[in-house]
Amino acid sequence: MPKDAVRILVTGAAGQIGYALAPMIARGIMLGPDQPVILHLLDIQPVAESLKGVRMELIDAAFPLLQGIALDFEG
Repeated sequence: MPKDAVRILVTGAAGQIGYALAPMIARGIMLGPDQPVILHLLDIQPVAESLKGVRMELIDAAFPLLQGIALDFEG
């Protein structure tokens, strides 16, 4: 039976650590190779274009566990 997707919030997602962490989560390194995830990427409005680029890279990578990506902005 397939697992329900887990929602994970990555703060500062357009920064270096968030940029490195998001693909690892999508690949299954954090929660295991059979746990689907929905990523919520959070950062400040001035880096909105960079955050959109992170989303595009995650989509292009076609991670099978990644069921969704939401962008959220603070401020």
